Amino acid sequence: MGKKADKSGYIKLDGEIGEEEIGSSFYVYYLTCFATIGGLLFGYDTGIISGSLLLIGDLWQLETIWKEAIVSATIGAAAVFALLAGYLTDLLGRKRVIMLASFVFTAGAIIMAVAKGIIVLLVGRLIVGVGIGFASMSIPVYVAEASPSIIRGRLVTLNQLSITIGILVSSIVGGIFSTDKENGWRYMLGLAGVPSTIQFVGFFFLPESPRWLVSRNRQEQARNALCKIRGMTNIDTELNEIILSVEKDRNIQAANGGRLAIVRVFTTQPVRRALVLGCTLQILQQLCGINTVIYYSASILKLAGFPTNLAIWLVCVPNAVNFLATFIGIGLVEKMGRRILTLISLIGVMISLVVLAVGFQLSSIHTPSINATAIDSLDENASMQACAIYRTCEACVDNTNCGFCYEDGRPLTTGTCLDVDATYPEKYAMSSSRCNSNSSDAESSDRKFRWDYSYCPSDYAWMAVLGLALFVLGFAPGLGPMPWTINSEIYPLWARSTCVSLATMTNWVFNLIVSLTFLTLTEKLTKYGTFWLFCGISLLGFIWLFFVLPETKNKTLEEVEELFMSEEYKKLHKRDKVIDGTKGITMYEVISDSF
Repeated sequence: MGKKADKSGYIKLDGEIGEEEIGSSFYVYYLTCFATIGGLLFGYDTGIISGSLLLIGDLWQLETIWKEAIVSATIGAAAVFALLAGYLTDLLGRKRVIMLASFVFTAGAIIMAVAKGIIVLLVGRLIVGVGIGFASMSIPVYVAEASPSIIRGRLVTLNQLSITIGILVSSIVGGIFSTDKENGWRYMLGLAGVPSTIQFVGFFFLPESPRWLVSRNRQEQARNALCKIRGMTNIDTELNEIILSVEKDRNIQAANGGRLAIVRVFTTQPVRRALVLGCTLQILQQLCGINTVIYYSASILKLAGFPTNLAIWLVCVPNAVNFLATFIGIGLVEKMGRRILTLISLIGVMISLVVLAVGFQLSSIHTPSINATAIDSLDENASMQACAIYRTCEACVDNTNCGFCYEDGRPLTTGTCLDVDATYPEKYAMSSSRCNSNSSDAESSDRKFRWDYSYCPSDYAWMAVLGLALFVLGFAPGLGPMPWTINSEIYPLWARSTCVSLATMTNWVFNLIVSLTFLTLTEKLTKYGTFWLFCGISLLGFIWLFFVLPETKNKTLEEVEELFMSEEYKKLHKRDKVIDGTKGITMYEVISDSF
């Protein structure tokens, strides 16, 4: 363990927190906790739709396209407004955008809770998406700019942890209100407005980002903000560093003729190559199927053979594993490195997808058959039912107008396919119908019958729970946080906010594509075929990353940038890397148009 001197001359051991950091720790953690409520809201909303969608779908008899629209509306809005947030955080300030996000989120939660129809609910989901888009971009920036450098990485990572906490809380809340078939979903969606209100009020008492204040030539306010955040008045050294950093950005912009940063990104070879890798990591994170687990975990468990109430509660299993496995990534990222952790994570994801695919395939092969004798023994109108044509449970429940009725407590071999009730799908259509010809009165007999709508009972249902748990266990330590960590390291300072905004938008766009098509894929490709598809994409991603993903651990910004330079660009970089004494910038940051 070595020694080093800080700006004030105070000598401390590597990794030891100095006097300045000690004085500021409490307030910075307090500030971070209020800021990362946005991450908790993001996690809660993405998780709670899993359970509420089952109740809403049954209550309003929603077709697949409407279910996908309810999930995807939020994601689509988040994609657009995450990109817009990059501009607004520079225009209005980090604090104001976060407050705007919490206000918008509260409004969306209220609208969803009181919705009387699908259109109003969809509007509420869109409004919530606006809040999530603003928060997903502004919160990490605000926390990073307010944190002392020695604990910055730890504090920024807390936002990812807050997301997993929100997902876990959503599964518990979903289980509690799952018994209320009529209004349980209203409580699930509306309760999200409570923490967002707390965040909105709390931010009235928090300072703006000192860096943003300096960028607006408000140095005195920046000084006051730093004094409040650090808990001390001797902040001249840090304030001067911020001022010099802002001046450097201005000089680089002036040296490039005032061109927009996004233009310079695409005309600078190493930055352009880094952006391709950063966006591809975000694409792979989504195309492995993670958000089918988050958004549709209850639906997946129901498809595997669990009844609605139990499926909603069982979502707690993968969500708890997701929360706990996040700590593995936090502990290993500086030891194993980004590259190894990402590749191992992908292997774990592929194994879990195989388990899910095999489980659904076995359930399909061993699906219960339809008892034709039982169909004929129903009341005189039974033979006229549209559902009477099916001969297996799998075929029966694939028709959303049909359900499977079978005797409880017996081996899952046969049952009856019946029309669903027009107003309440969890009941079969004809109250006088009997599910077995040997029972004279299904309601009064000692024999008990079960009605399964949209899923088949299966002896392989446990494989869905195992597969979901293995999925998040493999995903959470690596493929979850590493795309964000790597994106924060591979861009030069002048391009970082622009590139991270583009990568964030890419993540949301492919999140939208997967969530919008998942249920349709399960119908067109079969349930197991969909998971085989995700597994194949993950395998291709693993092969690609194995050859192109560099290790960025313990490398300086300049060393990381050189990882993405072509041989021709490296020669230019070595020849022209000189310092302009008046502007304090390297020439290769300016001379880039030819690449």
